[in-house]
Amino acid sequence: MQPTPSRIMKAVAICALSALVAQGSTLLSAAPGYRLDAWQAKDQSKDQAKQSAVSKGEQEAAAKVQSALDLPAKILAAGEFVKKYPKSLQRTQIVTYVAREAEKLQDGPQRIAQLENILTVFKEPGDADVIMPILIDAYLKEKRPDDAFRLIATYLARNPNDISVLTEAVIEGAEQAKKQNPKFVAQSQQYGAKAVELIEAGKKPEAFDDARWSEYQTKWLPIIYQTLGMLALMTGNKADARAKLDKSVSLNSGDPFTYVLIGTMLNEEYEQIAKEYKSASTGPLKDAMLKQAHAKMDEVIDRYAHAVALSDGKPPYQQLHDQMLEDLRSYYAYRHGGSIDGMQQLIDKYKPQ
Repeated sequence: MQPTPSRIMKAVAICALSALVAQGSTLLSAAPGYRLDAWQAKDQSKDQAKQSAVSKGEQEAAAKVQSALDLPAKILAAGEFVKKYPKSLQRTQIVTYVAREAEKLQDGPQRIAQLENILTVFKEPGDADVIMPILIDAYLKEKRPDDAFRLIATYLARNPNDISVLTEAVIEGAEQAKKQNPKFVAQSQQYGAKAVELIEAGKKPEAFDDARWSEYQTKWLPIIYQTLGMLALMTGNKADARAKLDKSVSLNSGDPFTYVLIGTMLNEEYEQIAKEYKSASTGPLKDAMLKQAHAKMDEVIDRYAHAVALSDGKPPYQQLHDQMLEDLRSYYAYRHGGSIDGMQQLIDKYKPQ
């Protein structure tokens, strides 16, 4: 049976995925454009070697970029620098600096306009690798997914293993699908699969320290699996959805939304069995179908109890908690002769110790 859109969207609508999307800028903080603090190389010994090779004129030209009074002046000075010193070892630092200065602008459209301008000034592929992740993030913050995914595709064509951008893309694609905009689903599934492949293969990006890499392995990997599971569920690929969601649970058994999605799938299976039961002729086959329906409902109750327990007392999950508690109460009472005695004990069983 294909998942019914209304039930799927009900489950998706009460999720807290938007809270994850709000963390998008942290995902991009390890992208190429963020690898260097302004004017500081990660490896100090290499930085010192670079500085010793820089002429006085080049140093002065670089200083003009930083001392310029406003962003347009900084961009102008930076443009003059790269024209005069196109092969400078400081080029990446300077491009990063002006891009970050643009990122600080509080007005979203102005931030985008300045970043787009910077992208036309600095035209080397390495320059684009610095600027594009920042511009992608700016597009997403201004709710311009078409521009964001266009740029994501361009950027990933050159940087196919950028886990930060891949993860950002799959989560944003799911957020758009949640808003009933499915145009990025296929792209997002592709990007998510690539991110999973890289993380599971242990391909730690050069820019990541051990702590950040551990975060991707322990936090973001189960989220990516969960997101891919949700996308598969919304597009009707039930088998793939269940496999992805089960994997997410195996990696992180403490996320209530994963149990909501699995419970939604089990509930649809229950409804299908119940429908067939109603039309079946009286006899042993019908009796067996009733037992099967009850067993399936017990599975639904179990997953909903997980979701309620894990979302209890967590403000970002309040809506989810209240909705799932209502559904759990209804199902539990049905299976226990109208009583909810024992339901709280079941919920408590799944609360974190």
